[in-house]
Amino acid sequence: MKKKTFSILFFLTVFALLLSACGRTSDGVTTLRLAENQPDDFPTALGVKEFARLIEEKTDGRYKVEVYTGGQLGDEKSVIEHLQLGSIDLARVNGTPLTEFSDVIGVLSLPFLFETPEQKWDVWQGEIGEDILDSFEGSRFVGLTYYDNGIRSFYNSKRPIRTPEDMKGLKIRVQPSDLAISIVESLGASATPMDYGEVYSSIQTGVIDGGENNLPSYYSSNHYGVAKQFTLGGYQSVPEVVVISEKTWDKLSDEDKVIFKEAAEESVAVQREAWDKMEEEALEAIKEHGNELVELEDIDQWREAVEPVYEKYSKQYGEWVERIRQEIDKDK
Repeated sequence: MKKKTFSILFFLTVFALLLSACGRTSDGVTTLRLAENQPDDFPTALGVKEFARLIEEKTDGRYKVEVYTGGQLGDEKSVIEHLQLGSIDLARVNGTPLTEFSDVIGVLSLPFLFETPEQKWDVWQGEIGEDILDSFEGSRFVGLTYYDNGIRSFYNSKRPIRTPEDMKGLKIRVQPSDLAISIVESLGASATPMDYGEVYSSIQTGVIDGGENNLPSYYSSNHYGVAKQFTLGGYQSVPEVVVISEKTWDKLSDEDKVIFKEAAEESVAVQREAWDKMEEEALEAIKEHGNELVELEDIDQWREAVEPVYEKYSKQYGEWVERIRQEIDKDK
């Protein structure tokens, strides 16, 4: 009986979402819904709000995008499912869950792939980045552009991490993914998959020694209070991605598809500026707290240490790694 009731409620919820999605009013305005799981003032939320503003401006009001922040339309997993159904029109989602729908986007998460932010953005916004966005074909949604998510770095409560040797023996919390585990283990640390909400108390009680994340998350989660060594420079950049339901995309004219793509790409500037500002504010607050901020030493030895990760994923990503490295070398 409970299963039957749940099924009926689920059906009614999906049906209601389908009815409300991509609604056209009597005055000819089409309203689309965009899901964003971060708060109103977070950089990705500011980015998609700019995207919504540009859509309305560029279509002379024919399209209006309503942005639902703070996870109002569900977590990322359910949002992706609703995108595929067409019951949500657009979303901003992290690149990690998108690896389930693309065989290649995971290449952008490989460790020490880029030396500078400029290299990263040249690839993301160039031909390679576009080809990776196109890899979602068949997944019932379309990739429009990338947003910044900073650089993931290691932090811990034991000692400064300057070289791979400093990682040995540390218990580091990672996301529950094979790639994340492989990276940490290649550096000689013990990888501990764990829910993000458990990290603070686990460091505090010594269950783990530290974790890895971008600087603003290290600050906003208050992990800086229990793990006072943070390594600047980082090892990994996982993009955020703005996507649109294939059902919504297919209803757009060719001209409007160009507009939507342009609006998404133009909104990146607002998102990046907001991210940089948030990163600077977090850095200043952490400095004032007296935490030890250290720099990676000799990036080549770090790259050598994670070479087993590249070997492990060579069959899946080898061709793409080669393309990215050729693109980077071309601009040196």
